[in-house]
Amino acid sequence: MRENTIYLEKEFEEKYTYTGKDLGCNYSKERVYFRVYAPTAESVILNLYKDGLEGEAFEQKEMKKDQQGTYVAELTGDFHGVYYTYTAEISGKKQESVDPYARAVGANGKRGMIVDLSLTNPEGFTTEKRPQKVHPVDAVLYELHVRDFSMDDSSGMDYQGKFLAFTQEKTINEDGLYTGVAHLKELGVTHVHILPAFDYGSVDETKLHIPQYNWGYDPMNYNVPEGSYSTDPFHGEVRIREFKKMVQALHKQGICVVMDVVYNHVFDAELFCYQKLVPDYFFRKDENDQFTDASACGNETASNHLMVRKYMVDSLCYWAEEYHIDGFRFDLMAVHDITTMNEIRKALNEIDEDILLYGEGWTADDSPLPKEERALKKYTYRMPGIASFSDDLRDAIKGSVFEEEEKGFVSGEPGLEDMIKFGVTGAVGHSSLFQLKNSKEETVVPWAKEPSQCVNYTSCHDNYTLWDKLVISNPECDKEEIKEMNKLAAAIVFTSQGIPFLHAGEELLRSKPDKTMEYGYRDNSYNSSDEINSIKWSTKKENLDMFRYYQGLIAFRKSNSALRLRSKEQIEEAIIFRDKEPGLVAYEIKTKEEELFVIYNGSNRERQITLPAGEFEVYINKDKAGTTALSKESGQVTVAKVSAMVLKKCV
Repeated sequence: MRENTIYLEKEFEEKYTYTGKDLGCNYSKERVYFRVYAPTAESVILNLYKDGLEGEAFEQKEMKKDQQGTYVAELTGDFHGVYYTYTAEISGKKQESVDPYARAVGANGKRGMIVDLSLTNPEGFTTEKRPQKVHPVDAVLYELHVRDFSMDDSSGMDYQGKFLAFTQEKTINEDGLYTGVAHLKELGVTHVHILPAFDYGSVDETKLHIPQYNWGYDPMNYNVPEGSYSTDPFHGEVRIREFKKMVQALHKQGICVVMDVVYNHVFDAELFCYQKLVPDYFFRKDENDQFTDASACGNETASNHLMVRKYMVDSLCYWAEEYHIDGFRFDLMAVHDITTMNEIRKALNEIDEDILLYGEGWTADDSPLPKEERALKKYTYRMPGIASFSDDLRDAIKGSVFEEEEKGFVSGEPGLEDMIKFGVTGAVGHSSLFQLKNSKEETVVPWAKEPSQCVNYTSCHDNYTLWDKLVISNPECDKEEIKEMNKLAAAIVFTSQGIPFLHAGEELLRSKPDKTMEYGYRDNSYNSSDEINSIKWSTKKENLDMFRYYQGLIAFRKSNSALRLRSKEQIEEAIIFRDKEPGLVAYEIKTKEEELFVIYNGSNRERQITLPAGEFEVYINKDKAGTTALSKESGQVTVAKVSAMVLKKCV
């Protein structure tokens, strides 16, 4: 496979790479200025509409060809609330398109809207106090779908399925237990990772009275919030204001906001705006002129094309500045090239060096982009300030996500001790780990330069929830035994070096039962019903012990800097692994401030462990976790089957 190189020719890039910062619609009350990139067009027309969805253009204006492949036009007067599109003629064919840089759109994103963004700011938004910035390893990430958060009737929230549900501070379920944002604050997370919330294509915003659902990994307009999450998708300014209210409300609670961004593919390549304005430039194609498909969604974007790279950088900077976004998670990050990812980091550093960046260090299929240029997990060390998900630790803990019945360390699978240790180091490695191999006998080498480049997790929106995976792979076990595995899995994540991440509802034993599926649970619920996807807040009471356990793990992690080491050198110096035993991982963490002793028992029997010299206090065991000592121990301790124990040396 090779890429169609017509747009990679040096002459084209030199002649048609626009470097200005005024692409799109530039509004003021006195005039509106438009600039669009369309280097292969013979002409471009600006169309003006009174409505965002229906009716004919009330005015059309021919745009003037300008520098580096752009066309410009200007209108005199205040046009806030007027809708617009571009019609480009290329090789005699005319196609109408929304502006790739549109900041507001009408229903279903067919037309851009000229917007006075100052009118979309909630009171106090421009001067809001954003949460205190933390080092990446101090973060606790909570991955959440906007609609799932509030759709279940047990949520106690108004504005079900909307951005505004996040603005309600003290919602409770029928048992009087916190739900919503109050639950997040009670749990102790620092960052809410919102699944795609820019304008996507799979939900018809004109028919919201009909149940519709999608995760949103099908982008249409990258610089506009999704209309179905607003109270009014027909007026372009509403979704902007309500998205900002969501961010402001989370910030008020001390919670940062991360956006899940999907720049690797689009909803429909042929209908995508840039495909109509610059055919085939935005995407990679093969020698047969077919879209390549590293995203497994029918197309893949060409980040290595300079104007695509610029588009990504401009878009991310816009979200960071206009919406006060605190971080970005990249879907299928390895579809993008390393140079682009580093350019993104550089540009965002100029806005705020503390903006968090992380992504999936893999593709879904092959790509014409050379492997050594891809932002793969194994090249994370070449992308300073960018983290990758550790599927190494994920699969070691619970078994491969691609093998439903495969067990992991927490369910007694032997031979995974070294992979757990690798996860403990935040993927930077350790001198005691030699010739490391995973369960498939594949060689594993350190891929993170610093622990802040490693995101540790057991589950996310993809594949089965943690609970469902454990149930499927351990059919011989009862609920209490599965809960033991779940607690051990969580304990490993929150006591490992790196950045901890959890899927929303994991702390409530979130499950997605579906009798139509082979194993009785839905693994890929991207377009399933609310009944399957929504968070069931009514389950909090029956799973309160699990919630308290996660809450305690988070609190203990925050209060002990030894679990949040900043560098590979610190990890090498501080962590001392005990000799390997089947089903057991034990290690010391010694720093100037504190000394911890951590034990993971994945076996189905109690283990007697000899402690280092001195007296220790237990803070985490099979039942409880937190910042209150549970007991004092010295000499030897008994670690329950399928459990973790974390002790801190008495001063």
